[in-house]
Amino acid sequence: MHLLDNPVKNYPWGSHTDIATLTERPDPTLDPEAEMWLGAHPAGPSTLAGTGHSLAELIAADPLAALGADVLGRYGRRLPYLMKVISVARPLSLQVHPNAEQAADGHSRGMYDDPWPKPELICALTPFTALAGFRPPEQAAMLLDRLGMAELTEVSALLRAGAVREGFDLLLQRRQITDRAVWAASAVHHPDYALIARLARQYPGDPACLAPLLLRRHELHPGQALFLGAGVLHCYLKGFGVEIMGSSDNVVRAGLTGKPVDRAELLRITDPDALPLRVLPAATGEYETPSPEFRLRRIRHGTGWRLRGTAPRILLCTTGTASVDHVQLRQGQSLFIPATHSPPTLGVDGEVFCAEPGTHAS
Repeated sequence: MHLLDNPVKNYPWGSHTDIATLTERPDPTLDPEAEMWLGAHPAGPSTLAGTGHSLAELIAADPLAALGADVLGRYGRRLPYLMKVISVARPLSLQVHPNAEQAADGHSRGMYDDPWPKPELICALTPFTALAGFRPPEQAAMLLDRLGMAELTEVSALLRAGAVREGFDLLLQRRQITDRAVWAASAVHHPDYALIARLARQYPGDPACLAPLLLRRHELHPGQALFLGAGVLHCYLKGFGVEIMGSSDNVVRAGLTGKPVDRAELLRITDPDALPLRVLPAATGEYETPSPEFRLRRIRHGTGWRLRGTAPRILLCTTGTASVDHVQLRQGQSLFIPATHSPPTLGVDGEVFCAEPGTHAS
């Protein structure tokens, strides 16, 4: 087993306190800290504490020992998941991820960074808010109509006709009326309209600010989770949580960002019928998802927890302390367990998250 040091990503939408508090460092930090990565992704692999070597190097040196025969056979010489701690102080970009076939095809054409899909699960550590999946078309049209703008009637008509993708595309082209739409939204006393004004303050002139009227809003309490498969248009708005995903960097953005936007590709891979899944932990603490790349388990106060089977696992202590066989973890510390290690026994005085590959069936 190997204690890990994990890279922190400084993005403008991050918090100056959340990740620093978790890892027991002084806060507020000089720069916003948005994500802490736990895994072997080439853009930010964890390192083995005290060695100077990365987890990616450990896996490359002996992939069979690190990953096990099953994972090696299914995914090759790579850890198929990436675990993150994510701190959302400002909304992320409005985005979508490709499925496996789209990622492989796009990578072969130089469109995507890698040939892998990026399903993801966000589990809330604090109250967490997200937009994800389209509303029923008639409902979205009604919310747009409440703005009382003739320039949006064609968008509403497309939605009522079931042409959700086309209606969303037309909305993204209405940049010239965005400011007036934001002003109209400010006169409607409802959380979804108030969110439009909030987004517009950060991204003035961006028609994607109107997305709250087309997308479903999800409020997660600590311990609740949301699974996002390929094709689900989404945007994280606020909160602190543990995220696990397929180990991929393939993101296509529609707006609410200073990064490149590719509206055509986003519309091509967005599935207007795809919805996120609300996930509660089973009695074992496991969050069940259809993703074969990962499985996440939340383990709370108790002794004698024994993980079943062998797999390449990463454990993260988020509160209190934990013992993993003979290794002690405190809040913010993490551990990699290679597949050759026998199933460990845990004693948890707080909360631990365990990441591992999912089941063979997709």
